[in-house]
Amino acid sequence: MDETNNPLRFETNPYHNVILKDRKVLELTGVKQIDSFDANEFLLETAQGWMVVQGKELVLGKLDTERGDVIIKGLIESISYISSKKSGGKDSVLSKIFK
Repeated sequence: MDETNNPLRFETNPYHNVILKDRKVLELTGVKQIDSFDANEFLLETAQGWMVVQGKELVLGKLDTERGDVIIKGLIESISYISSKKSGGKDSVLSKIFK
């Protein structure tokens, strides 16, 4: 993987936990990198694989690159794991999965 395209890549422990509070605060551990994000979608690599978080008005609340901790705030509508991430801009999640 080309490291120059991923400025938000960091080392993490091998453990991955997900805590969702009232569908408004998502706490993640074991995050290796944040590939892309906007107000509707986050694409992250975790110690357990690629994760897609979708919702509305999503913002990055906390980023601890030393520990691999991330907090995402907003209305969380879905959390899913995908088998592999395909590169390519602002494509939809489905197009990333089925390329």
